Amino acid sequence: MTNFTLADLDRIIAARAVSDDEKSYTRKLVGKGVAKCAQKLGEEAVEAAIAAVREDREELTAEAADLLYHLLVVLNVSGVNLQDVMAELARRTGQTGLEEKASRPHD
Repeated sequence: MTNFTLADLDRIIAARAVSDDEKSYTRKLVGKGVAKCAQKLGEEAVEAAIAAVREDREELTAEAADLLYHLLVVLNVSGVNLQDVMAELARRTGQTGLEEKASRPHD
């Protein structure tokens, strides 16, 4: 078992996003802007959902990794800090899911 964390991946993405490495996929993706990054995130989410419905654990594992990577890229290009997302998740765990949902502003 590895000790690799989302925070580790977030640091790698942040470094590669601003690198001079012409071969960096992250750099190229970030350079295309938030719309392209968000599109890729959506594609990976759909692929992960399909793998889950198929009950294909191996495919779901791979697609979940892609989904987490692309989510962190979108957060990076949008200027949203992973620590802020984690703090929000921590805040939400202090109440039941129904209580948390009821506390959200309604559209």
